[in-house]
Amino acid sequence: MIPALVRAAWRGSRRIASACIVLAAPMAAVAAQPPPVEPAYWWKGNLHTHSFWSDGDQFPEMIAEWYATNGYHFLAISDHNITQTGTKWITVTNKARRATLDLCLARHGTNWLEQRTRSNTFQVRLKTLDEYRGLFERRDRFLMIPSEEITDKFKRHEIHLNATNLRDFIKPKGGTSVIDVLQRNIDAVLDQRQRTGQPMIPHVNHPNFGWAITAEDLMQVRGERFFEVYNGHPSVYNEGDAHRPSVEQQWDIALAFRLTDLGLGPLYALAVDDAHRYHQFSPRESNPGRGWIMVRAPRLWTSALIAAMEAGDFYASSGVTLRRVKRTARGLALEIETEPGVDYTTRFIGTLRGFDPSSRTGPMPPSTNALPVTRLYSPDIGAVLGEVRGPRAEYQFHGDELYVRATVLSTKLKANGLFSNEVERAWVQPVVLPKR
Repeated sequence: MIPALVRAAWRGSRRIASACIVLAAPMAAVAAQPPPVEPAYWWKGNLHTHSFWSDGDQFPEMIAEWYATNGYHFLAISDHNITQTGTKWITVTNKARRATLDLCLARHGTNWLEQRTRSNTFQVRLKTLDEYRGLFERRDRFLMIPSEEITDKFKRHEIHLNATNLRDFIKPKGGTSVIDVLQRNIDAVLDQRQRTGQPMIPHVNHPNFGWAITAEDLMQVRGERFFEVYNGHPSVYNEGDAHRPSVEQQWDIALAFRLTDLGLGPLYALAVDDAHRYHQFSPRESNPGRGWIMVRAPRLWTSALIAAMEAGDFYASSGVTLRRVKRTARGLALEIETEPGVDYTTRFIGTLRGFDPSSRTGPMPPSTNALPVTRLYSPDIGAVLGEVRGPRAEYQFHGDELYVRATVLSTKLKANGLFSNEVERAWVQPVVLPKR
């Protein structure tokens, strides 16, 4: 039986900063005082989306404006195997692209985009990130972060990895297996970070896209801390299928082994849009506004956001907003920003020490085309340790947990969701308990 202590009511306390005036204190004493702790705020952002620089259907400055005017604080446009630097011309040869160009020129002026005709083909030059970011970036209001989706493959497996806040373009590294491709590209991002001193992070994209990445792959990558538990593209199979686990289930499998036998540390979960289509909105289209992260940091600086993320001080969301998250050595607690007529259930999910690590091969799905399938594991992994209904929830650790995380489910149907009965959710990062 799984021991758990869950309190339905959580009485949090606000930290109130107080000022202290020291009169005639010696300089040594003043210097010995710790620096004041800056208050932290929640910043909303998306780290995965696309533009005309690769296979999106909109100009990057129009995309930036959409996010800046829809409640976001930061955005990384992560086009495939390209950074928004240098010179890139696109053709304008159909009505849809012509209409998109007209809207951009109407918004920014007829001379905003450089235009030319080559071999009877009309073209426009895309603005670089440095050329358009100044239109939207405002201190403590909105921030653009350079990014690239390193788009690689192994045989039939599509393997994608985002590099956030990179300085230089990274060419896909290839490899001899799925794990090798992932590792080579992760290492390339981390190597650039070490060489340049610029904070940057890799994250594994949509593991179930093309069924390319299994839980066994996720558990083995070194130096990786982030992956997408929710991706808003309609072709990524977040929920799995009859033969393959959901990405959330893969998360628990990977956590259980990374925190024990493999000693590779936790994985933190992201929710992203992966938007490509900005004109037609429907469940069949990869639209903006489906998934995001909320990062708790003192400043809207890229370095502060990355530091907070690496500390696990953020949550992922497809609609649910959390007022507060408290992750301590004693427990995990949260408070939900409620909406009228909406009910909320928080599930505290984790794996206990001494879990059954055995696994077996499940029934293979038809027409697998030799694609791998995550193995079947014991229900000890990713067990529901407690469940609380209402706006506040708390789980107190017993000490035998390997980690505990939380998933918040609402009864509110998600607007423009990926499937008909999708509800808004949030995912709170795991707290890893030290060994006793």
